[in-house]
Amino acid sequence: MTDSMTVFDRQVVRRHRDRAAPGLDGFDFLFSESAERLVDRLDDITRRFPLTLDLGCHGGEVARVLGNRGGVETLLQCDLSLAMATRASGAKARMSTATFCADEEWLPLRPGSLDMVLSNLSLHWVNDLPGALTQIRRALMPDGLFLACMFGAQTLHELRDCLAETEIEREGGLSPRTSPFADVRDAGNLLTRAGFALPTVDSEPITVMYSSPLKLLADLRGMGETNAVLERRKGLTRRETLTRALALYQERFGDAEGRVPATFNIVTMTAWAPDASQPQPAPRGSGQVNLTQVFGGDGPELS
Repeated sequence: MTDSMTVFDRQVVRRHRDRAAPGLDGFDFLFSESAERLVDRLDDITRRFPLTLDLGCHGGEVARVLGNRGGVETLLQCDLSLAMATRASGAKARMSTATFCADEEWLPLRPGSLDMVLSNLSLHWVNDLPGALTQIRRALMPDGLFLACMFGAQTLHELRDCLAETEIEREGGLSPRTSPFADVRDAGNLLTRAGFALPTVDSEPITVMYSSPLKLLADLRGMGETNAVLERRKGLTRRETLTRALALYQERFGDAEGRVPATFNIVTMTAWAPDASQPQPAPRGSGQVNLTQVFGGDGPELS
């Protein structure tokens, strides 16, 4: 593990998920959509991954959509929240499943024991993400696959901007009310730092239209995705501050029908546990191409 900063209160993350678990059916649409997009990527991979871990499984959305993709024979489902893990254990799946409760920051996994690790919209709540990624890489067999998505930079930028602007205006200062998110470059660097090979990172926005900003807040609570920043203001938001922020949201982003957009930027990471069979980059300066064959005798001067 690394000596990273503690940004999130993991106990609060667990409580939010515990609270959301009983009613998740009405709020899991984003988890289900991102799970579909995540496992669709296995269609382009010919390898089979008999023993796979779904890390941060929520209500078992990955298990429901995985089907025969990836040749998964046994799917282990793990969540920080016991209530979520219990809920996931009842998810319908085509493969054998086993479910347990564990913290992504302290994984009880044997080195080299897994063929693949999937993670769907969970790792953005991890404090020591480099440490968690290192543990995941160690748990994978050589040439094992890590495929994950998490919320990235620009997620909920509409809400974040309106809250920040209003709080500065009304309360004379800014408190950490929303989670910090990594961008594509951050995620790529973290994969490399954790020792993964062949890392690939991309991002894709999903825009959800809401009848009002209040409906967005209700959905975030129902998903278990409300503020768990350690240094958050512990008391309730002042009524006038929240009312003004939501009014500003409506004014600035509302369409002709009164609906407002909420942007969720999904960062997807693909990487492999190192193995000697993988393609290796050529040593720097080993190129043997005669550039006159490309540019001709009167080509540009190179330095």
